[in-house]
Amino acid sequence: MSASDSGTAPARPNSLPPRAPAAASPRGSLWVALRGLVPYLWPADRMDLRARVLWGLLLLVLAKIATLFTPFLFKWATDAVAEREGAVITTDTVGLILAGPVVLTLAYGFARVVMAGLTQWRDGLFAKVAVHAVRRLALETFEHMHALSLRFHLERKTGGLTRVLERSREGIETIVRMLVLHLAPTVLEFAMVIGVLLWQFDWRYAAAAVAMIVGYTVFTFIMTEYRMGIRRAMNESDTDANAKAVDSLLNYETVKYFGAESWEAARYDRSMARYERATVHTHTSLAWLNAGQAAIFTLGLTAVMVLCVFDIRAGRQSVGSFVMVNAMMVQLYQPLNFLGMIYREIKQSLIDIEAMFAVLARRPEVRDAPAARPLAIAGGTVRFEDVHFSYDPDREILKGVSFEVPAGRTVAIVGPSGAGKSTISRLLFRFYDVSSGRITIDGQDIRDITQESLRAAIGMVPQDTVLFNDTLAYNIRYGRNGASDEEVAEAARLAQIDGFIRTTPKGFATEVGERGLKLSGGEKQRVAIARTILKAPPILLLDEATSALDSHTEHEIQDALDRVSRGRTTLVIAHRLSTVIGADEIIVLAAGRIAERGTHTALMARHGLYHSMWQRQREVDRARETLRASGEAGTAPDGLPDLPDGVAAE
Repeated sequence: MSASDSGTAPARPNSLPPRAPAAASPRGSLWVALRGLVPYLWPADRMDLRARVLWGLLLLVLAKIATLFTPFLFKWATDAVAEREGAVITTDTVGLILAGPVVLTLAYGFARVVMAGLTQWRDGLFAKVAVHAVRRLALETFEHMHALSLRFHLERKTGGLTRVLERSREGIETIVRMLVLHLAPTVLEFAMVIGVLLWQFDWRYAAAAVAMIVGYTVFTFIMTEYRMGIRRAMNESDTDANAKAVDSLLNYETVKYFGAESWEAARYDRSMARYERATVHTHTSLAWLNAGQAAIFTLGLTAVMVLCVFDIRAGRQSVGSFVMVNAMMVQLYQPLNFLGMIYREIKQSLIDIEAMFAVLARRPEVRDAPAARPLAIAGGTVRFEDVHFSYDPDREILKGVSFEVPAGRTVAIVGPSGAGKSTISRLLFRFYDVSSGRITIDGQDIRDITQESLRAAIGMVPQDTVLFNDTLAYNIRYGRNGASDEEVAEAARLAQIDGFIRTTPKGFATEVGERGLKLSGGEKQRVAIARTILKAPPILLLDEATSALDSHTEHEIQDALDRVSRGRTTLVIAHRLSTVIGADEIIVLAAGRIAERGTHTALMARHGLYHSMWQRQREVDRARETLRASGEAGTAPDGLPDLPDGVAAE
């Protein structure tokens, strides 16, 4: 006999995987970043982008050849001018001097134009490759954030998370640009300059240049490492300030209710003060870095020019050689400066994307099983079999809950706050996995089916409907992407929101505002019902869908919900007991266990917990009616009974 047939569920260990450790910090691990970026810069499915990479590399080499050729033209033009003035020149430039200083000067200018043109052509070609890589990485990070479990999002602040995504995208773009457009050309130019110095001059010049490059690089490395801690503190302060700002603005009405503007401003200013101190420190350390780099380069430049002066006096070099070595060293300063910037920007960008690496390394707690199959709906019977669950191992929320919602029937779950009612809805949607026991739909354990098919089969009308900052049509169509305008209008009619839509100037194109704040609670609930109607799921979950509404609106919404749930397997999580009188079965939860179950009539006859909750609610209702009848709106008469946990007054 199967576990399903016997009515008992085989115990399973908690399927929640241990929280993935944070990704290994990428600080100082440029090779890790390079290895991770290669598939995006050399995409296997985009031959056009690969061709751009190859063509860009060819242009890179040609541009650097043109770059190194310009100092030679400068030297020859100088020697030609010097000959006209009677200066002594060497024999290796006699033939070229015959071309004349004007022609050589024009050639020098042309070479610089070619150099700039090839460089810009290369950058333009590679832009598509770089932006495509950024787009793919950003998309993968965004999709991974959605794939992570509910626990992850409950632990994070929305403002901080969106800031991480934004800064990570910028960091990825910086790394791609620096590595491909600056680092590779810089390394190539260093090698070519050293080669020219050995060929045209001697080892002393090359040694002086190498010493300058090494000293510049080591100094840059040390200073940049020092500045990384400052940068990290600045980013943390920035993220904290941004999260506080978003949190405060999202709770605008609450701030106004409690007159807490000055408190929120002071709280935000404390974060900005930390950001200010870290930013000032960042700029100060940058000034020291730039000063040190300039000093090291100047020492190297002076050294090679002094060597050239001695060689000119000895007759081994011409005046043009002096100009040439100066031009080459000055020309080397740009890639050297880029080297410092490249290292600095890459290191800073790696810090910026540390949080992204951690997010990508974190595995979802709830994952499809390797052999997961789509849910096959026969009738839509939902069963909880000895379900145990805890958010925290030290505090169990559900303690052996078992019940069944037969296909096409309605089962309501009521009970005090904290009894575990909303946890049941989260487990059914598989936002979390059960600790032990199992949940089945038509006999299929929901851990053995795909999450996509599971959630496609369940329609949800929550207590607090949060809408997208878009139009009414967009929010209704969210129930089924691709639905026609006629289907959207019919869903609105069935949800009884079409009358409201007709009164708005823009109709279905009316913007609802952030989180739907431009709509009333009842209007938002009707939008939620409309998109559930459009989804047309076989299983319906109503999670306290009317508890935040007034009595008149509640009755209207309840009528719409009754129509939607007709013929569907419906699980109702309710605070207001009057909304579940007609349920086929009412389950009363208390402290994570089923305390009572039965129809409304049977539970009232038992005079147990449900009867007590009902009587207390009726007392509050009568008190409210007395208030309305006497005209004392907003003033409670003496002796007004308090509501027990989980019982809301109408």
